[in-house]
Amino acid sequence: MGIVSALAIYFIIWWTTLFVVLPIGNQSQHESGDRALGTADSAPINARMGFKFVLTTILATVVFAAFYLVTQVWGLGPDDFPNFIPGA
Repeated sequence: MGIVSALAIYFIIWWTTLFVVLPIGNQSQHESGDRALGTADSAPINARMGFKFVLTTILATVVFAAFYLVTQVWGLGPDDFPNFIPGA
């Protein structure tokens, strides 16, 4: 795997992980009862985006390391798994 491919795969994993991490620890304005003028009730009170970016980076690095281990070190790919067709 080349460096450009590795970076592209890492970016996709990071972006997907971000959407997993975003809802962690959020409290909406509606839940807290403190609503800022001109905002939606569903807007978060304190999004803590810096913490979420760090957490996303850590999780994405772990997932990418597992992906690298399976595909590059162990040499497994989609063709190494048997095709299972239910009812066949």
